[in-house]
Amino acid sequence: MRIIAGDIMLISFNFEVHQPHRLNKYIKNGTNIDKIKNATNNNHNLWDRYIDVPLNKEVFNKVADKCYIPTNRLMLDLIDNHDIKIAYSITGVFLEQAIEFNDEVLDLFKDLVKTGNVELIGETYHHSLSSLFETHDEFKEDILRHRKLMKELFNYKTEVFRNTELIYHNSIAKTVKEMGFKGIFTEGADRLLGSKSPNYVYNALCGLNVLLRNYQLSDDVGFRFSCCGWGDYPLYADKYAKWLANTPGECINLYVDYETFGEHQWKETGIFEFLKELPNEIKKHPHLEYAKPSEILDRCRPKGEIDVFEFSALSWADTERDISAWLGNRLQKISFERLKSIREPLGRYIKTKVNKKVNKNNDTTTNITNTTNTTIDNDVYDELIECRIYKNLQTSDNFYYQCTKGFNDMDVHAYFSHFETPYDAFVAYMDIVYDFKTHLTISHILEIYDKKLNQLNCELDALNKEKNVDTSELNDMINDLKSKIKNMELQLNLKDEDIQKLKNEGAKLVNKLKEYEKEIILKTEKVKREITNLKKENKLENNPYTIRTNNDIEKDSNKNNINKNKNNKDNENNKNNKNYNNDFIIGS
Repeated sequence: MRIIAGDIMLISFNFEVHQPHRLNKYIKNGTNIDKIKNATNNNHNLWDRYIDVPLNKEVFNKVADKCYIPTNRLMLDLIDNHDIKIAYSITGVFLEQAIEFNDEVLDLFKDLVKTGNVELIGETYHHSLSSLFETHDEFKEDILRHRKLMKELFNYKTEVFRNTELIYHNSIAKTVKEMGFKGIFTEGADRLLGSKSPNYVYNALCGLNVLLRNYQLSDDVGFRFSCCGWGDYPLYADKYAKWLANTPGECINLYVDYETFGEHQWKETGIFEFLKELPNEIKKHPHLEYAKPSEILDRCRPKGEIDVFEFSALSWADTERDISAWLGNRLQKISFERLKSIREPLGRYIKTKVNKKVNKNNDTTTNITNTTNTTIDNDVYDELIECRIYKNLQTSDNFYYQCTKGFNDMDVHAYFSHFETPYDAFVAYMDIVYDFKTHLTISHILEIYDKKLNQLNCELDALNKEKNVDTSELNDMINDLKSKIKNMELQLNLKDEDIQKLKNEGAKLVNKLKEYEKEIILKTEKVKREITNLKKENKLENNPYTIRTNNDIEKDSNKNNINKNKNNKDNENNKNNKNYNNDFIIGS
C-alpha cells in the first residue's frame, strides 16, 4: 500500500551500533622467531602486537553497563508496551567483541530481533572505508561478510543498506543496488537538498531508493540533548513529539549512535526518562506512525532524484557532512595510501600460504597466481590472522582519530580517540602499517626458503641412500639457506629494536614540544597580566594596540579638532607677530 502525502507521517528510529578494535599506541614486541615458526602462536602474538585487546575489553564492558544492556532492556519494554518499531545497523567488529567480552549484550540483541519489531540494516563488516577505494571489490567483500554474519547470528536477511558513516555517492549506490539491496541511507545534507525536504524517499541515478536522515531532529537528541547553552534546552518528550508532529513530509528518518543513550548522554541527563516517555507523547498525535526502513520504502513513492559525484561524497560527520573527517588532512591521506600499499605484500603472502596448503593436499587446480587481488574468501580470512588485521586497518576510526579540525568538530574527534593527539594516532598507525608490511614480506621470503630447503633435504635423503655419491654441494646449499633464514630472523629482531629506539626518540621530542608549548603559554599569560596592570595604571592610554570603541574614536576626533583650531589661531598670531616684530624674530 502506497501512502498519500499528508495522510500520515512514518517515523523510523535507527541506531548505529559500533565499537572498533582499537590499535595499540605502541607496537608490542614479541618473540619474532616463535611468531613466524608457530602458526598458533602467530595468531596470538600478531593480533596482540597491533590490537589493544585489554583497552577494547574495558571500553566495551563499560559502555555495555552504561548503554547497551539498560537501553536494550528498555527497548524490549517499549516494544511490549507500545509496539514501537526500531532498526539497528550493527558492525561485525562490534559483534566480535560482544561474543568475546560480553554474551549478555549479544543475547539481548537476539531477543530484540525475535520480537519482529526490529529491522537489521546492512553494514560494512569492519566499518571500513573500502567504499572509497578505486574499485569496490573489497567493499563488496565487506558487505557480504556482514550479510553472512547477520544470517548466522540472527537468522536475518538484510534488505536496506547503510554505508560506513552514511558515506554516499553515485558509484556506491550503484554497487549497493547490484548486491540486491532495496534501499540505502545517507545524510539529508542541505547542500544536497537545497530547498527540498529530507522527509521523503528519493531515487539514486541508478534507480536505488534513498532514505535521508533528518539531521536536525536526530542531532537534537544525539548532540544537543544535554547542551545547556542550546535555546531549546531542556528537551522533554512532549516538546519533541510536537516537533515530529508538526514536521511536513511523508517519513522522518531519525538516526543516531546507539551510545547516545547512557554513554554520550549520561543517565543523569534524563535521556532514559526521555526515551521511556516519548511513545506516550507520540500517541497523542494520531497521524504519527512507527515504521521500519523497509516498510517506508514499500509505502512511499520517490519524490525526486539525487545526484552525488564521487568528489563530493556525503556523510553524517562534522559540520561539512563530507569525507573530510577521515581524509581531510595530509596525515589521513598518507595513512590511506599506505594502507593500500599493503595489498601487494598481502597478496603474495596469501598466495604462498594457500598454495602451500593446496600442494600439501595435492590439489593443483586451485593455486593462486594473482598477487595483487586482495579479495579474501571466508576460509582464508578465518585461517590467516593477517587478513583480519588488514581488514581492521581499514576501519574508519583509525583515520577519524587523525583529524586536525578545530572548534566543536575537534572536540567530538578527541572524545572518541584513545590517543592524546591526532599526531600520536598518525604515528601509531604508520608504525603498525610499516611493521605489518615487513612481517608479510619477511614471512613470504621465509616460506620460499623453507620450501626450497625441504626440497633439498628430500634430494639429500635420496642421494644418501645411494653409494659413492658426493652430497657435499647439496649440504653447502642447505647450510647456506639455513644461514639466510637465521639472518632474516635476526633482521626482524633488529628491526624491532630500531622501531623502539625511534619510538623513544619520538616520545622525547613530543615531551620537549609539550614543555615548549607550556612555556609559551606561561609567557603569554605573563604578558597579558602585565598589559592588564599597565592599563589599570593608565600607562597604555595612547597604545596603538589597545582596543578602542566608537566613543573613544569620537572623543579623540573632537579633541583633535579643538587642538587643530587652537593651532590655527596660534599660527595666525605668529603671522601677525612676523609682520610687526620682524627684527625681533630675526635677532632671536
